Amino acid sequence: MLNWDDLQAFLLIARHGSLSAAARAAGVRQSTMGRRLAAMEARIGQPLLLRTRDGFRPTAAGEAILGNAERIEEEALAAERRITGQDVRLEGTIRLTTVETLAAEVVVPILAAFQRAHPGIAVDLLPDTRSLSLTRREADVALRLVRPSAQDVAARKVGEMAVGLYAAPAYLDRYGMPDFAAGAAGHRLVLSPPELMGLPEMAWFARIAARAAPACQSPSRYLQRAAVEAGMGIGCFARYLGDGRAGLARLTAPEAPPRRELWLAVHQDMRHAPRIRALTDFLADGLRAQGDRLAGRLAPLNAATAP
Repeated sequence: MLNWDDLQAFLLIARHGSLSAAARAAGVRQSTMGRRLAAMEARIGQPLLLRTRDGFRPTAAGEAILGNAERIEEEALAAERRITGQDVRLEGTIRLTTVETLAAEVVVPILAAFQRAHPGIAVDLLPDTRSLSLTRREADVALRLVRPSAQDVAARKVGEMAVGLYAAPAYLDRYGMPDFAAGAAGHRLVLSPPELMGLPEMAWFARIAARAAPACQSPSRYLQRAAVEAGMGIGCFARYLGDGRAGLARLTAPEAPPRRELWLAVHQDMRHAPRIRALTDFLADGLRAQGDRLAGRLAPLNAATAP
């Protein structure tokens, strides 16, 4: 009989392409993943994964059992979700995933109040730009900026997020006010890396500032904001990150920026578990209470708004 831990190690390494990424997904050491793969290959008597320059790839034997391993994983995860869904205790650990800035600026204060109300429930906060899978239990609850499409996921809209254009006053003194109707020619931009430029707000930003030159790029919104505050260029990020900061002026554009919807998601098998329901209801209430801030409807006291 194959050991499930060894089989899971094979699956995760095949899925993520490296021992380190697979170990992070499983919450174990890299050496543990290597030992489990070696144990499974020794039991079967042939290699299942081949190390290449681009990462691990299944051998012919690995490809032959990959589908079987995935079906076993699906059944194991379904059993785990159903067991969790039947757990009536208001205690335990919940894994919550969302983007880093939303987690730090908005979610953490809500979680602090939640912990006071439910001290027996611990929340593991997983900030990630990737959409961690609720089906594979990479996370239990997700707060996302796009409505989940998976049929086995229950989701509810809990708010909207406004974005804005920002520049440092010193930058505007040097370069002048950008003319977005003319593509912001002569200006500099702080951007996301190419793989994130397809996000609605970044695609809009790139379009209205098509004649500007890139100054720097970063996947971190915090680093983007720091670059804008340092005078490197114009940035586009959430209003809750930019409004109210003395070192930033919010700019206007000839057309309104896109708004992002906030969706709270949980797997159907786990949505009625008391501790899951307690957290999702608390988050929904907390996010709605901050609706004006998230939607940019609160007038900041110390932010300069440039015409």
